[in-house]
Amino acid sequence: MTITNHNSASGRLADDASAAAAAQDVPCEPIVSDDALLDRYQRAAFEYFLHNRNPLNGLHADTSRPGSPVSIAVVGFALSAYPVAVERGWISREQAIAHCTMALHFFRDSNQDGSPEATGFKGFYFHFLDPGAGTRVWRCELSMIDTALLIAGALMASEYFSADNAAETELRAVVDLLYRRIDWRWAQDGKGTIMQGWKPECGFLHYGWEGYSEAIVLYVLAMGSPTHPISHACYHDWTYTYQWENIYGYDFLYAGPLFIHLFSHAWIDFRGIRDGFMREKQCDYFENSRRAVHVQRAYACINPGGHAGYGEDCWGFSACEGPTDEVREVDAEPRNLFGYAARGVPYGPDDGTLSPSAVLACMPFEPELARIAIRTMSSRYPEILTDDCFTSGFNADLRDAHGSAWVSPGLFGLDQGIIVMMLENHRSGLPWRLMRSCGWIVDGLRRSGFDGGWLDAAHGLGDT
Repeated sequence: MTITNHNSASGRLADDASAAAAAQDVPCEPIVSDDALLDRYQRAAFEYFLHNRNPLNGLHADTSRPGSPVSIAVVGFALSAYPVAVERGWISREQAIAHCTMALHFFRDSNQDGSPEATGFKGFYFHFLDPGAGTRVWRCELSMIDTALLIAGALMASEYFSADNAAETELRAVVDLLYRRIDWRWAQDGKGTIMQGWKPECGFLHYGWEGYSEAIVLYVLAMGSPTHPISHACYHDWTYTYQWENIYGYDFLYAGPLFIHLFSHAWIDFRGIRDGFMREKQCDYFENSRRAVHVQRAYACINPGGHAGYGEDCWGFSACEGPTDEVREVDAEPRNLFGYAARGVPYGPDDGTLSPSAVLACMPFEPELARIAIRTMSSRYPEILTDDCFTSGFNADLRDAHGSAWVSPGLFGLDQGIIVMMLENHRSGLPWRLMRSCGWIVDGLRRSGFDGGWLDAAHGLGDT
């Protein structure tokens, strides 16, 4: 197995993309600079939130498909994306404040009695909501992690809209109320770690947030709460379930799907700060995500399933939508296809489906490798892009009559949100900078045992 280490400047990317296109008999389009492409992709991703927003309550749909419910996590990404859009000149500050405040007012005033027809309970919210009524749908769970993503977005909006005027003061007051009323201790159900969900029909689900996952932002918010904080023991119990592995020569904190290595990083700058677990390993979570990129590329080169297109510049195993047929003939071989699933490496599942948005979101960790991969994939499989928006997933094992790879129909808000956030962290660092100024985030990190780097220099913050 040979994995090339690309250290070239952006001019090399055009050559790589042209060579990849030529190898696949794909016509080369005029060369566009990397910065221009990133701007196009990021703006198109932001526009998802404008096009899939209910103007009557400010809530954002899970997907662009007709009849899609609201995802509270997607609303959290939207609240984070509006400050980016203001800075980039894509929307006015006044319009962004109005959009954010409408959504925040909805959550403030929503039914919190925990009934099957409610919106939430104990400060948490049901995972999916009716786009009009804003009430629970699909008998879904009260989601601790999705509430955390919603609140992270609200806190970022609160940090950005900091002017001393009536509109921005009101926005901050609502965010303050939403965060303070979450009962994180209740979410433990007397257990060592935070539970994953609760339903009015049966109470808490039978599993908690254990093992390394995207829940690090959940634990930091729960630790930083000024009203119902969890104990340090709870955070320690969570990290005690971590799994440190050596895979393809890389020592890293294992998580198979790429989104786990991305989501908390959208808001928290983990560069140079360490908790007790990472101090022991002489690593940090940012470096861990960088190593995860290399593990993903190595697996794509090995390609144990023999899937089409995999390679050092075509990877991205994450939560995404793939083909939904249970079994379908591909090259005369029956293969299981998983639909929407969290694909991961090296232990699977893997059915040939890749997530281009996850690759693009890796720009802060390995910018050259992410640039080359996204250039290669979009050149080789132009069908993965619609109006500069990336599909949730594509599978080159399955081709139509024209030779195009199977692509997920419609767009997913989580994909577009992580693109907006991680590209902005790469381009300007705005989300990280805003959240480094959030006293509750600082409190949560310090109470969780983090120190070093920017956190040691965050004088005057924390202990709010």
